[in-house]
Amino acid sequence: MILLTFNILNIEAETKNGTNSSDEERLKITESNTKAILRILDIHDTKASFFVEVSIAGKLQNLLKAISAQGHEIAFYNKDSSLARIEEVKKSTQDFLEKQIKGIRQKNLQFSLEELKSIGFNYISNIDNANILFPFKRLKRSSEIIEDSGVSIVPESISPYSQLPYNDFVFQVLPMQYYQNMVFETLKKDDFVLVYLDSWQFTDIYKYQFKIPFYRSYNLGKKMEDKLEAFLSWINEKELATSRMKDYIF
Repeated sequence: MILLTFNILNIEAETKNGTNSSDEERLKITESNTKAILRILDIHDTKASFFVEVSIAGKLQNLLKAISAQGHEIAFYNKDSSLARIEEVKKSTQDFLEKQIKGIRQKNLQFSLEELKSIGFNYISNIDNANILFPFKRLKRSSEIIEDSGVSIVPESISPYSQLPYNDFVFQVLPMQYYQNMVFETLKKDDFVLVYLDSWQFTDIYKYQFKIPFYRSYNLGKKMEDKLEAFLSWINEKELATSRMKDYIF
């Protein structure tokens, strides 16, 4: 099973021209990028899970409604919000979507299983920080989903083929043939492959003049759209199964 997921978050890079890009402008870029992702998923009839960053969820109600209406899952991505703020946004988002938010993804600031369970989350999907100069770190970890006190803890997938994680940066820079081989080898060994991409990777950095380190600027924008298109086409050609995370776990 391939679990395709997207983190919806604003691009944080500075601009080259020295002027500040406002939060509103960055939010519009995030909306545009996410709509491009939705278009590609719709073409290939693929459902995914979208982890929206807590601090911008309330400003993206129309977008989240569109994501949900197309049959995708809405979950949360926590960057630096307090537990009380997460609970507040969770309740308001559930009210306007009329659906339960089951999952949360954490990266830097991480709350305990007990804290997240107390505000109604059913699964946790923690990810590593890939914003380092050399992210091709070879890792070993359990690939099994662990259940603790009624909460499922979903690990980040690691390829037995290369020992590389399936993070946003690895998808961005690896040749598609190599990446496909990774997926095949992983599915031979594990029950699922968890893939995650960031919405900001679909930004045209030259149009908006964002300053991105050279090792992260490769294949951004339209090239990322093309790469996602190629990946989904390959999935369909090989008749590989995909799923939203909440459907697979529960």
